[in-house]
Amino acid sequence: MLSRRQLLLIGSAVAIVPAAAVAGRYIAIAGQEAPEGDFEITRTPEEWREMLTENEYLILREEKTERAYTSDLLKEKREGNYTCAGCDLAVYSSETKFDSKTGWPSFYEALPDAVRTKPDNTLLTPRTEVHCRRCGGHLGHIFDDGPPPTGKRHCINGIALDFVPADGGATG
Repeated sequence: MLSRRQLLLIGSAVAIVPAAAVAGRYIAIAGQEAPEGDFEITRTPEEWREMLTENEYLILREEKTERAYTSDLLKEKREGNYTCAGCDLAVYSSETKFDSKTGWPSFYEALPDAVRTKPDNTLLTPRTEVHCRRCGGHLGHIFDDGPPPTGKRHCINGIALDFVPADGGATG
């Protein structure tokens, strides 16, 4: 049986962790490394910092996570492709986008040969991390609670993506 002090300590920890996550724009996920393998596009951290915004760098290169419900891409309804913000590779089609009600742009599958995955065991539940296959940029995670036909939910950081409309119009 737990003592009153142990219960208070556990309760405090349970309350502090989510509060700390919400307080900042990004949640650091410690212990993660870039996916293994060679990439067509490689740059030094300094070169990435010069070409990416600070937020893009945090997501794509340091594997941080943007706060839920902050991406403009949640409201994007036009036909087109979503590209990696690090190298412009088309990684997702608007045809596979759906509203997961999780606060991040979600897709039930990536474009062919567009992404690579690796296990992510940094939280209580093992997850699958998804990266751009061309530059290795961290995009987000894949979960097994998506819609048919795949049953997968690619939960992607909007900051890691750019949208290219099919009609060639302005991006938004």
